Amino acid sequence: MPDFRPALLVIDLQEDFCPPNGSLAVAGGRDVTPLINKLLALPFVIKIATKDWHPRDHVSFAANHQGKAPFEDFTTIVNPYNESETYESRLWPVHCVQGTPGAELIPELHASQLDMILEKGTDPRVEMYSPFYDPFTSPCVSDSGLAKALREKQVTDVYVVGLAADYCVKNAAIDAAKEGFKTYLVEECTRAVDATAWPECKKAIEAYGAKVVSIDGPEVRRLMTAQ
Repeated sequence: MPDFRPALLVIDLQEDFCPPNGSLAVAGGRDVTPLINKLLALPFVIKIATKDWHPRDHVSFAANHQGKAPFEDFTTIVNPYNESETYESRLWPVHCVQGTPGAELIPELHASQLDMILEKGTDPRVEMYSPFYDPFTSPCVSDSGLAKALREKQVTDVYVVGLAADYCVKNAAIDAAKEGFKTYLVEECTRAVDATAWPECKKAIEAYGAKVVSIDGPEVRRLMTAQ
């Protein structure tokens, strides 16, 4: 197997996550696009964009929980196949509803360079920050097939960019590392919902074996010479 077969994951660069009109806009979210477009021009084995693609009755929407407020409140999500497995999840404004303008990739992104667009968060019963699978393990409720797609391309290294750094990008990097890929989160190509907590979030990501790297660092420079 070749030593270096890199993949690029562009996470959720969608209208609802970007100013000025996104319902869950991340400050500076659009600003990462030029650098991501530069990465898209490099010779990755596969380039995949993910999209939150929620049904309107999705469990993460505060509007679907009486008396609950987005950002402030949480809900307990129960594994529909095993009620003993639960987790607490933050509630959000309605966002990235299937077929709405807010769910579209932003037009500045050079989408013609992508090999695949993967839709996640389609099961109304579970939150799915990671593009790989939901947090449940006994059993997993929703597996996107992403790990299989990367292995079919014999990917060795995964580069993660997009939105938001402290939620979907974080979970993408952690799960890529768990799946055995050398994983790099390119810091200049992401923005966090809670920018003040990003330093601690970085430590949590790196505890799983993923690396937070600079676009000017050797991990990205290596792509320039990849064949």
